[in-house]
Amino acid sequence: MATHHILKKAAMGLAGLGFAVATSAAPAAVAAGVPESQDPIKLAINEWTGQHVTTHIAGEILKRMGYRVAYIAVDYVAQFRALANGQLTASLEIWSTNVGEEYESARATGGVERIGDLGVDTKEGWVYPKYMEATCPGLPDWTALLKCAELLSTPETFPDGRIIVFPADWDGRSAAIIAALRLPYVAVPAGGGPAPLVTALKRAMAREDPLVMMFWSPHWVLAEVDVGWVQLPRYEPACLEDASWGPNPDATGDCGVDTAITFKVAWSGMKDKWPAAYGFLEGFRLDDEDQIPMLAAIDMRGEDLVAVTKKWVDDNEAKWRPMVEAALAGN
Repeated sequence: MATHHILKKAAMGLAGLGFAVATSAAPAAVAAGVPESQDPIKLAINEWTGQHVTTHIAGEILKRMGYRVAYIAVDYVAQFRALANGQLTASLEIWSTNVGEEYESARATGGVERIGDLGVDTKEGWVYPKYMEATCPGLPDWTALLKCAELLSTPETFPDGRIIVFPADWDGRSAAIIAALRLPYVAVPAGGGPAPLVTALKRAMAREDPLVMMFWSPHWVLAEVDVGWVQLPRYEPACLEDASWGPNPDATGDCGVDTAITFKVAWSGMKDKWPAAYGFLEGFRLDDEDQIPMLAAIDMRGEDLVAVTKKWVDDNEAKWRPMVEAALAGN
């Protein structure tokens, strides 16, 4: 991942959760009483570059407000327990379609709270290389997959086809969708975060191999490859609750994935320990039009994450300064 060069070994007390920590000293405070504490604000770094970009932009602005910031690499699921007990301060790009039971359990303790939407527009679902529309007629409609299983099979899945899905700890619904729609496919999780998904997509495109896989947008690779999105039955909450809702009258879950809302979460003690920083993160917004060019710079052109995000902060003070001023005024 793009942040490996900025992360250090886990600090004492965090090693049990697999954290890696990088800290930064703060410049002079921009308002009286800020920072309210010299302890570092600990921001979670998860497994994908968009989240790294979001977090480093917010962290750079916090540093300019006078705070010390620590970037802590942590598993997406494990972070919710760490937030609940104050080992982490905030996580700034949560996808509503990929939170799972750990998040709800952490909120139930009272130690984690949602602190507003981020603003990045998203898409999540099954993608395929566009050239497959010639070899699997009927795409993008999902029913075309019923006749293309052998085309998409592997020695391990034959005669069923293979759909590469999110890593198991990302809590995706692909296996349930396959079962509910009675598709002759096997859900094969990608291991090790997003990198194997990108590798599988680029390899298939280079060889013009058939492929269906779970993916998401925004992502830099979608600017480089031409994909279609399988049109699954449209998601509605009733799909998950009422078996009579969708094409399979005997099962729930026979629909696609809900469109994700990106939002931010924080340790509930943050608002008392660092009230101005909490106010800033609560109001912090970043849209996909800002994020995608930075993803391309980092993951396509190999530019440095810290340099790219710092440049955005330097060049876009008109966007973030009102968020800071609002937070300081409310402190």
